[in-house]
Amino acid sequence: MQTDLNIPEWLRSTFRLMAYLSIRWRVLILRVAIVVIVAGAFTALLLPNIYTATVVLFPPQQGSSSGAALLAQLGSLGSVASMGTNGLGVKNPNDLQVSLLKSESIENAMVHRFHLDEQYHESYLSKTRKRWESETHIDSGLKDGLIRLEVEDRDPHRAAELANGWVEEYKRFNSSLAVTEAQQRMLFFEQELKSAREELSHAEDALKQTEQRTGVIQMDGQAHAMIESAAVLRGQIAVRKVEIRGLRSFATEQHPDLVRAEQELASLEAQLAQMDVNSRSRAGDLVAPKGLVTDAGLDYARALREVKYRETVYELLMRQYEVARVDEAREGEQVQIVDPAYVPDRPSSFYRWWVFLGGLILSLPIAFICAFSAEAYVALCREKLLSRWSGELASKPTEVSR
Repeated sequence: MQTDLNIPEWLRSTFRLMAYLSIRWRVLILRVAIVVIVAGAFTALLLPNIYTATVVLFPPQQGSSSGAALLAQLGSLGSVASMGTNGLGVKNPNDLQVSLLKSESIENAMVHRFHLDEQYHESYLSKTRKRWESETHIDSGLKDGLIRLEVEDRDPHRAAELANGWVEEYKRFNSSLAVTEAQQRMLFFEQELKSAREELSHAEDALKQTEQRTGVIQMDGQAHAMIESAAVLRGQIAVRKVEIRGLRSFATEQHPDLVRAEQELASLEAQLAQMDVNSRSRAGDLVAPKGLVTDAGLDYARALREVKYRETVYELLMRQYEVARVDEAREGEQVQIVDPAYVPDRPSSFYRWWVFLGGLILSLPIAFICAFSAEAYVALCREKLLSRWSGELASKPTEVSR
């Protein structure tokens, strides 16, 4: 029983051509295939092995800030003061650490420390950094939160040395950044504390002089509570202004934290205005309008209110200064090494086998291409020879007739 497979004509022609070439040029095909296989195996043997060393890091967690814990002891006042501390953090701390690991400062330090320009045979620092970036890989740890650094090198010992050195340079650079920032914050709050301490001392002296002049040394409980409330509110306004001044030193007017701080400042000032507190005018007062109490009582109330206000400002600034000192004391605790880089005991890439398999698979196609080229060359030479013979035969009768 005959069956029609419906094989295309071009495929039939291809099979016939390959069969013809296999019979006519079998020796050439065999030799070319052997040469390609041997060349692929020789190339695979000459290629070096690639080893990968891995370091696992545990990045810092924003929720474990000891400075925020200190500010939390102040209750509502601490929440106001702590906005300048943790309101500027990034959403994902791993992204910040990965960006620092890829910074040019750390890459330049690695190039100079391990002489990577000589190892990579590069004369330009920018090209050396690009080569280093191609030999390294960073996993930001979206699943488990751990950062993994991978370094590839031909020498397994050097791969582990480069990976551990990368972490050392990163910790050195990151520690210098943390110290610099903590010192700047400490300097800023130290100046504010000095000014607040002097103003508190002047307010206490003024209260003492008022007590001696008026003879008032105690007020009723309602007036005292109102004075403390106004003092706390004014202290929050003062600290908010300090925060805004600090934000404006590096943030733009459209910065979200700056906009939020200005809105909260306006809200606090509106609350203070509703209490009818104006220390510069005698038209109104915290306790009562002018005329309902004696001038001595009003003077004492204003002096006591100023002291409470200065004490609140000084307490908040002192907490901010303690936060800066804690941050400085936590130097070097930004990252922790979970697993250091060990010397890898086996290659991480098997491209040598791929090279050998590629040569083995491509040996027959290359051999048939060579056979087809040889057949085409022979056919071209035969055509030229036949055309020459036909021309000679055509010219012989003419010569005989002559």
